[in-house]
Amino acid sequence: MKPLAVLNKSINQQVIVELKGRRGYRGILDGYDPHMNLVLRNAEEILDNDVRRKLDSIIVRGDNVIYISP
Repeated sequence: MKPLAVLNKSINQQVIVELKGRRGYRGILDGYDPHMNLVLRNAEEILDNDVRRKLDSIIVRGDNVIYISP
């Protein structure tokens, strides 16, 4: 299965996004584009396995993404 097909199946579901620099986000996938830029809603910012803050909506640039877990 292609990566964008997996993302398409994950729309409106909770995902975990790991970023460079030991930072990550957990939230509901609201949308994405071919560059793997992501829009998350009801997100939590995670740094060193601790929740740092809660965000209504966030855009994550695809070039910072290490992995996305549905």
